[in-house]
Amino acid sequence: MLLKKLRTIALHIFQSAIPRLSFVVAAFIIASAATVSAVAAPIALPALPEPVSNNAVASVTIDDKRYVFSFMGLGEDKTYKDVHNRAWLLVINNNDKPLQWQALPPVPSSLMLKGRLASVAAGVKDSVYIFGGYTVDETHNEISTPDVYKYSPTTTKYELLAPMPVPVDDASALVYQNRYVYLVSGWHNDGNVNLVQVYDTQTGQWQQASPFLGNPVFGHAGGIVNSTMVICDGVSVIPHSDKRRSFAPETACFKGVIDEQNPLKIDWRTLQHPTGTARYRMAAAGDEATNKIYFVGGSTNPYNYNGIGYNGKPSTADGAIWTFDIAKETWAISKTEAEAPTMDHRGLIDINGTWITIGGMLGAQHVTSKVISHFSTLAEGPCLSKSQARSDVSKQPSDGQAVEVVKSKVPTPKRHIRSKINSEI
Repeated sequence: MLLKKLRTIALHIFQSAIPRLSFVVAAFIIASAATVSAVAAPIALPALPEPVSNNAVASVTIDDKRYVFSFMGLGEDKTYKDVHNRAWLLVINNNDKPLQWQALPPVPSSLMLKGRLASVAAGVKDSVYIFGGYTVDETHNEISTPDVYKYSPTTTKYELLAPMPVPVDDASALVYQNRYVYLVSGWHNDGNVNLVQVYDTQTGQWQQASPFLGNPVFGHAGGIVNSTMVICDGVSVIPHSDKRRSFAPETACFKGVIDEQNPLKIDWRTLQHPTGTARYRMAAAGDEATNKIYFVGGSTNPYNYNGIGYNGKPSTADGAIWTFDIAKETWAISKTEAEAPTMDHRGLIDINGTWITIGGMLGAQHVTSKVISHFSTLAEGPCLSKSQARSDVSKQPSDGQAVEVVKSKVPTPKRHIRSKINSEI
């Protein structure tokens, strides 16, 4: 009888606790859902005050404020007259004031022509470093500039730094240890270089790192996470016996690992290409939070600065996103979440988990002022069909959604040249 009463009392206690437990569980679920929703919500950023393409972009964080920059580039008419040195700043903070781009002083130049294209910018600590680029005159002569400037959002001033030993444009800029900036390959006046030029932001000195082992290229893209960098594609120079050189897409990806004891030593290795078709002027960046490197947009038809291909055909943007998982050494292929794909980029920027491009070209080589969100690191985009990827691709789930995954631990394919290209820069 005593045991029966004890069981009855215990049952009453449990039944009386259920509503309270249900309330607590429900409150926890609602709070968790609200938190996830708040984190995952896309950030709507205002368009630039003017359309611009091939602009150098970067960001830094100072005292919980995010400073996003756009330097120089090409205006909407896409002629040599539209190459400019204007600059813009967007400050993102936690107050309720509407976000608005602010005009910065124009970027200085040591050359007669002040505007330039294909510069790269990199945020290091509380400053942005602006490297190189090229000028275009009325006869379409192009000169690679040696200029390096440091811009501080706290002082609002440009500081001229030691010039590049070999001036390059259309290079890839990667930051290591929040100190060193690596300029990988790129174009120097008359041809591509295989150099990896390293600028030390602490000492203000330049040094040469292990050369890039791939064919020298311009218009390639790359990202870095900790000591691992990945460089993909771009355009190489093709020599001929019966005519002048031409340009062709370079289908190749390389992984470089920086020596922990010597930042000038890079162990370069080939990587399986995610699709077998090169892209030109993608936006790319690495993400320490996911240990992945992302490549967005670009075009499969390399082009002159006006968006017309070296083969004379108008270039169009590609909507694929390539994601390289450093730990697994695999490629995942998805699609941009943007309404339309974009090309002609110099960088990819992470704003609280939302990855954006600033300006660039849309369809029909239209120069845009839009700040475009392409994906979130909290959710994968829709997959490409198998017909749009290589035949050696396997499907695997990722964060609840299927993506196309390319295994990289196989021999690297031969360089892919889609067609003969007769035009030059």
